Amino acid sequence: MSALRRKFGDDYQVVTTSSSGSGLQPQGPGQDLQQQLVPKKKRQRFVDKNGRCNVQHGNLGSETSRYLSDLFTTLVDLKWRWNLFIFILTYTVAWLFMASMWWVIAYTRGDLNKAHVGNYTPCVANVYNFPSAFLFFIETEATIGYGYRYITDKCPEGIILFLFQSILGSIVDAFLIGCMFIKMSQPKKRAETLMFSEHAVISMRDGKLTLMFRVGNLRNSHMVSAQIRCKLLKG
Repeated sequence: MSALRRKFGDDYQVVTTSSSGSGLQPQGPGQDLQQQLVPKKKRQRFVDKNGRCNVQHGNLGSETSRYLSDLFTTLVDLKWRWNLFIFILTYTVAWLFMASMWWVIAYTRGDLNKAHVGNYTPCVANVYNFPSAFLFFIETEATIGYGYRYITDKCPEGIILFLFQSILGSIVDAFLIGCMFIKMSQPKKRAETLMFSEHAVISMRDGKLTLMFRVGNLRNSHMVSAQIRCKLLKG
């Protein structure tokens, strides 16, 4: 058995089976026994080598509503695919909503039908339909300013909507861009270049038995004020 362990390592265990029947049989006299190598079941780690704890919260019930009370931190803790989805969805909905508001103003004032009249002053010049209203919003929100579409002073409701658009755009930009910036600045992938020893040992250190393992940094840059926290599970 020791020779088999030296040959195959600790990933396999030796079991004794009976050739006369299926399954594992207790060893006894008069039985034809055979030895087989069976792969060991790998136990799931409590803490991964990247520092993430494999603990899932269950049976929360109505406590999930607490995550919405701190929406910013909840968005930061989401996975990247959900962050990008919420990022794109929020901007798309906000753009379509504001473009619809400019189209509604042009429609209620009759600018869509009178835009080509020479002596008529519309609320927004050169806005004939919803695509042109959407382009006007993008040009003003992104501060592009081509000069072809512009708001006039004959439209007080347009001035109020323009102020609301500026405030709403600043809030959305601060919330989403701040969330993405904080998420990118988190050093979660820094652990990918940290190597841990495959095995830990117990040895005498300063007259006491001490659990020891090694940690190596693959990068040339030094880690300042690095701290290591360990969790010991005692069965």
